[in-house]
Amino acid sequence: MSVAEPRRIVLFRHAKADWPQVTDHERPLAERGRTDAAVAGRKLADTGIPFDLALCSTAIRTRETWKLAVHEFPHRPKTVYEERIYEASPGELIALLNETTDDVQNAVLIGHNPGVQGLAEILAGSSEGDAGERMNRRGFPAAAFAVLSFEGPWKGLEPGVATLLDYWAPTE
Repeated sequence: MSVAEPRRIVLFRHAKADWPQVTDHERPLAERGRTDAAVAGRKLADTGIPFDLALCSTAIRTRETWKLAVHEFPHRPKTVYEERIYEASPGELIALLNETTDDVQNAVLIGHNPGVQGLAEILAGSSEGDAGERMNRRGFPAAAFAVLSFEGPWKGLEPGVATLLDYWAPTE
């Protein structure tokens, strides 16, 4: 795979979580979250992006979101559950993505706010169409995702190098 081919990274926030009497890491999805995760999965499948890798936080709500979303995909990518995603800053997420091997062309990261939204804003040096305007207007609610593209190796992923291609969020 040539590093000259554009790579795509999807930043996907977990769906709406419930608030039972458990630690934050153990919070499950709410009923609405289960519905939105499946819808987000269909929307991601509709992009036609053939994901090679999914990096998912170890938190229960992210694992449940990914399980419901990936069920909608025609091809299930390799999934790595990564504890460093939980409560990660945008800089920590960039460092994690920089470790991705260059045989991975397209990846999805399933994580949490404020890290996921911050990362989308930091990476996007430009945007196509109204994707940036929609993301700025909506923020990054539960189950939202941003599709970004960049050129070069994963270790070259840094602030401002990507183009925001698309943004989706469930309706309230």
